[in-house]
Amino acid sequence: MCKFATVTNNLTRLHIIYMIYVALNNTKHKRRLTFYLAMEEYIARHLEKGEYFFMWQVDPTVIFGRNQLIQNEVNIDYCRQHNIQTYRRKSGGGCVYADMTNIMFSYITPDENVSLTFSKYINMVSEMLRKLGIPAETSGRNDIMIDGRKVSGNAFYHIPGRSIVHGTMLYDTNIENMVGAITPSCEKLVSKGIQSVRQHITLLKDHISLDIEEFKEFTRSNLCDSQIILDDEAIAEIAHIEEEYLTPEFIYGNNPSYNITRNGRIEGVGDFVISMEMKNDILKDIDIKGDFFLVGDIGQQIISKLQGTAYTTNAINAALPDQLDNVILNLKKEDFVYLLTKCSNN
Repeated sequence: MCKFATVTNNLTRLHIIYMIYVALNNTKHKRRLTFYLAMEEYIARHLEKGEYFFMWQVDPTVIFGRNQLIQNEVNIDYCRQHNIQTYRRKSGGGCVYADMTNIMFSYITPDENVSLTFSKYINMVSEMLRKLGIPAETSGRNDIMIDGRKVSGNAFYHIPGRSIVHGTMLYDTNIENMVGAITPSCEKLVSKGIQSVRQHITLLKDHISLDIEEFKEFTRSNLCDSQIILDDEAIAEIAHIEEEYLTPEFIYGNNPSYNITRNGRIEGVGDFVISMEMKNDILKDIDIKGDFFLVGDIGQQIISKLQGTAYTTNAINAALPDQLDNVILNLKKEDFVYLLTKCSNN
């Protein structure tokens, strides 16, 4: 095996029926989600060919797909207010919320056929759940369901010679954060979103008596029949790989300029149609139309103040002057900021 790993159970053959569990030599150290994405890459690039698996948990984090626009998928303002981290992954698929109460699974295999890889892995995990008496079934290409509700979703990407599958196992989760972090920041929409999510997902804890650590141990013993422990040299290399995931170029680099439009009425002021040109969560330009009455220079007193400002409530509040009724008749700052950053007031 790789010089960076200690092997147990003496399983070094290439023809492996069960997976090898990959562990770290220091499990007490709390790590970012990006470390575990880099760990997948390290395993794929540096360990001998075989089937590898590991589980991990992180502080509240939103991870969005390789081809997604962060502004379209992530409620950045909510995430910042609730200390939820945001990162991009290299696999496709949709936006995912993770926290310490659910478990992330990672699977690395020499198989390169997408359909076969998904099918083999998802069926393997489903069968493991059925051993616990859970009526788990596969759905579509990448989901696992219990009684018609989703308990696991997975994504895929490959590098030459290796494929990587990773996904969620919803033992438990903070549903309010899940919905708030990936939906528009309108309270009534978040409320509806929570109700909808509860109808479409299920939590593993409601189907088994095992606590989360007992379930992890059951998973490892059923899916893997050996273990390797990565040493400090391997961890240092993983940290080096992780650096790419932390760069603004990777997180925002695929995001073109795009527009956000806010329509709404402010009582006593008028109707507004506000178009904002965005790039990497920054207001590049803004156009304000409506039937309001101008009493000042909107270009100098509002638009120029907002150009180059981060699209968050706090940043917009700080950029604008406290008084706006000397620009637009009867306009209060808090009403204008709400219109810019929240839902439309239709």
